Parts: sequence; C-alpha cells; structure tokens
Amino acid sequence: MSATIDKTADEKPGDEKPSNEKPSDERILQTSPLKKLLSRPELGSVVGALAVFVFFACAADGFLNAASLSTVLYASSTIGIMAVPVALLMIGGEFDLSAGVLVTSSALISSMFSYQMTANTWVGAGVSLLVTLAIGAFNGFMLTRTKLPSFIVTLGTFLMLTGMNLGFTKLIDGTVSTKTIADMEGFPSAHDVFASTLTIGGVGFKVTILWWLGLVALASWILLRTRAGNWIFAVGGNQDAARAVGVPVAKTKIGLYMGVAFGAWISGQHLLFSFDSVQSGEGVGNELIYIIAAVIGGCLITGGYGSAIGSAVGALLFGMTSKGIVFAEWNPDWFKFFLGAMLLLATLLNTWVKKRAEATT
Repeated sequence: MSATIDKTADEKPGDEKPSNEKPSDERILQTSPLKKLLSRPELGSVVGALAVFVFFACAADGFLNAASLSTVLYASSTIGIMAVPVALLMIGGEFDLSAGVLVTSSALISSMFSYQMTANTWVGAGVSLLVTLAIGAFNGFMLTRTKLPSFIVTLGTFLMLTGMNLGFTKLIDGTVSTKTIADMEGFPSAHDVFASTLTIGGVGFKVTILWWLGLVALASWILLRTRAGNWIFAVGGNQDAARAVGVPVAKTKIGLYMGVAFGAWISGQHLLFSFDSVQSGEGVGNELIYIIAAVIGGCLITGGYGSAIGSAVGALLFGMTSKGIVFAEWNPDWFKFFLGAMLLLATLLNTWVKKRAEATT
C-alpha cells in the first residue's frame, strides 16, 4: 500500500495517461463562415436584387443613369420607410393590415388640424404623431387583451380608418381631399424635413432616402444590440416560452405596433408636405406591398426570423422593378405579375437558404 501511495505522490501533472475522451477545442465549435453567410435572412433577397439590377441594366436604356437611380431610390424609400417597422412586427410574429391607410390618416389629421385651427403646420404634425401612435397602441392593446389574431384586429382597424378618412374629410372639408396648407406658417420648414430634395453631384435625391436609411440603421441596432431585439425574436419564435422566461410579451407587441405607427407618421407627413393636400382614399392596398417587401427581404410569416436590412433590400427590389419596367418601356400592367413572381421566388429561395444553413456544419 505504501508503494502505491509513494507512486501516486511522485506522479506529476504531465504524467497522466491519455484518456479516451476527445479534447474540447473551441475552434471546432465555431460556426463556419459559409454557415454564417447562409444563415443571414437577407441573403436570398440580396441575390435577387443583384439579378434584377443586372437584368434591367441590360434591358432598359438609361437605367444606370444617376437620375434614374435617384428615381429608383426614391420609389424604394417610400416603401422602405414602412417596410422596416412592418418587418420588425413580422419578426415578432404579427402583421398589420391597417398600415397603408394609417399613412393617409396621419396626413389627414396633420392637414385638417392645421387648417381648421389656423395653427402652425408643426402643431398639426405633432397632433398627428400623438394620434397615430395612439392608433398603433390600440392595435397592440386589442391584440394582447382579446387574444384575437392580428388579421382580425388590424382588418377591423383598416375598415374603421378607411371609413373615418373619407367620412371626416367630407364632413370637415366638404370634399374627398383636404384644403391646401402651402401658405400656412411652418410649411416651408416642414417641407424641408419631410419632402425636400438634396442635390449631390447635380442629381437630386429625396430626403426620404435619408429617413429610410436612418430607420434601417436604428432597427438593425435594436434587433442586434439591445435586449428589446432579443425580446422581438423570442416573442416571434414562441411567445409562451418567451413569457415563461420573463419576456414582457404584451409590451413588446404594443411597442412593435407603435413602431409601425411611427413609420406611418413619417410617410404621412411626406405625403402631405410633398403635395400640400391629401386625397382621403389613398393608401388602400399599400399594406400588402409593405408585407411583400418584408417577406422578400427574408421575414417569415410565422415570425422569429428576418432582418431590417432584408426589408430594405425587399423595398429596393420593389423600386427597381416598378421603375425598371417604365425605363424599359414595357406595359406597366405586367408590374404586379413580376411582383407576385418575385414574392414566390424569394419565399422559395429564403426557405432553401434556411434549410441549407441548418444542414451546413
């Protein structure tokens, strides 16, 4: 026994016999660059955007001109401003059918309040912001309290807003459009913020492009660098499991709907200060375009997957297609055919990319 004890005492740390267990190497556990690339939600939309860009560059004369690209970016930005918050909402597992008419509601409230109260247009814009955010909070509150599907809740809001837009406009202004506010105090500065044109290298770029890029950057930061971003992915993936680990599901969803409302306010003010009056029937059907842009950008209808950058690429695809058809001098009646085809192809490609990412080691 003493020999055994002595032998044990004389052993050094380096004298142990090699075990049959495989050493743990953290490098083996790291994700490969290929898998990281394939796991990006926006990969499919980026590939599609490059293909569409090359196609129209070859098929449409003047598509590559700076002025033409400015037009494409403007068309993309008017969709992208709304596609970004809609994408976040879809990542959170919900969608909003009232987003299109909410843009018009925001513009109408701002215009009619300023005109009827003879107030500075910034006062009207501020009142519009509060009312628009309240409508977004109402959507989220009704969803979380009633447990009804977002389809039913926001369809109801869509119908109510559509009727209110037309009814209040005719009641207050006597027509289906608002009175011009171009000569009112505050209009020039508000126009500069929401509807001005920036000239760079002799080419005009609408300020909505900056609003769009700013929202993409803000949404990406929220999703990837904040606790709220983790909550959004968790709620969209499995809200019951998220609630079990302490995620404030109701507050997260209400916040997402208010985010959509904020995007609608920006878009509504751009609509108003671009044309100084608003048609009450505008916006119907645009909600589907916002959802399509988000889906093309990699968002899943089931929630829990997607990115803000992907929604921007989806909006860019929309802009390139809508303006590329015009530049190519094709019949614009074909636009929705191409839009539907892009939606199907993008969805299939996104599904394939996700499966490849899960299978790649």
